[in-house]
Amino acid sequence: MIQRQAESISFCGQPVAVDQINLIRRITAEFGGLSRTELASTVCELLDWHRPTGKPKTVECRVFLEALHDGGQIHLPERQTRRPYGSKTVILDTGAGGLGAPVEGSLPDFRPLEIEPVLTASDNALWRELIQQHHYLGYRVPFGAHLRYFVRIGSPHPIRVGALQFSSPAWRMAERERWIGWSDEARRRNLQQIVCNSRFLIFPWVRIPNLASCALALAARRLSEDWMARYQVRPLLLETLVDPARFKGTCYQAANWIHVGQTTGRGRQDRAHQRHGSTPKTIFVYPLAAEARQLLSNGSAL
Repeated sequence: MIQRQAESISFCGQPVAVDQINLIRRITAEFGGLSRTELASTVCELLDWHRPTGKPKTVECRVFLEALHDGGQIHLPERQTRRPYGSKTVILDTGAGGLGAPVEGSLPDFRPLEIEPVLTASDNALWRELIQQHHYLGYRVPFGAHLRYFVRIGSPHPIRVGALQFSSPAWRMAERERWIGWSDEARRRNLQQIVCNSRFLIFPWVRIPNLASCALALAARRLSEDWMARYQVRPLLLETLVDPARFKGTCYQAANWIHVGQTTGRGRQDRAHQRHGSTPKTIFVYPLAAEARQLLSNGSAL
């Protein structure tokens, strides 16, 4: 997969430039918490290594990265057994993710409201089961880096009332790029300082006005430090996509997220422009720093 001729390196028959190798070194160094497959997916995204169908060359890229690792040019984490991004996962119905007892009332009656990191294997299994059963998109293996949380109320006793997931951002969205005002080079360099809120669910048996927007606000406050601790990258901007056929994004607007436009109706991997006509999504963003746009545009990392 990797060829060296006269000190040159190629991937799938195409030369790999020095700046691309440097980018690979930076990714593998900064995202040591990712598996080899997740690193390969991230490299494919950033270097646009895709098949004509638009799917990333993840398998070939992982072989390529391992060859660089074996040659001492980069350092990869130990091999892990993980499912590839986007895989449909069989989620066991244990009953734990079923409908709960109704929770209704005013938010002050249920405080304190907390965002609880999902840390254990059992909580991860419960999180996946709840998302699979109650989120309209179901559960999918997330792209790249990700963190998960439960939303929990404290009174009259602690109860989990919702779930969130934050993961790696979309490679390109025209309206987002326009709002940030960055160049393609700045985007390639700083994209991983954007984090996507890829799942958000208030459980259907919970009826507490303003719960969703308050949960989003709390999650935004702690996400930066949690992401930094896990991946050694400090996010500057959150993004999310809302299906306007289902939702208006009211909770995001109430939490001061900014509406910046709509997608073209193509999926994350649709580089071959084969999915025009799919439902466009509404794009919301939330700056985690006052100067987020300037830092993303100028390439100054925090």
